[in-house]
Amino acid sequence: MAHRLSPVGLDFVESAPVRLVFAREVCAPPGVVYGALADDVTGWPQWFTAVTLCRPTGGGTGREVRLKGGTRFQESILAADGPERYAYRVDRTNAPGLRALVEEWRLTPAGGGTGTGTRVQWTFAMDGVAPLRGALKLGRAGLGRAFRDAVTALDKRLTSSAA
Repeated sequence: MAHRLSPVGLDFVESAPVRLVFAREVCAPPGVVYGALADDVTGWPQWFTAVTLCRPTGGGTGREVRLKGGTRFQESILAADGPERYAYRVDRTNAPGLRALVEEWRLTPAGGGTGTGTRVQWTFAMDGVAPLRGALKLGRAGLGRAFRDAVTALDKRLTSSAA
């Protein structure tokens, strides 16, 4: 890995210079969605097409992630509060210009708890050099599309395996 990032905590999700928040409702219940995020780490490439490899490290306290295009991350799990929240911080990466990155997945019952589905909210909180911050703000729509596609694929995977 090229460089180490700042060891920020969960509070960075609220204070990061760039915060991109996306949400979508799915049919699967929160516990099932949480299981796919936090417990079935190696299954991420099956539903998140940008991910080519995801595996637990450090006895489950971290993850190694590889993306299409060659970007690599070594991550630390910051929160595994099932079935409501799963969050991780990037510790090391080969992505240039990145200073800090935390991703948080929040899961709440859909429809205010009246339904069986889940509202999935993903927060992408980062700091980096000015050109990277600007590029991510401009790339918000693309990141949002990647999130929607991934969560839709995850929901299809979860609801078809439950049938």
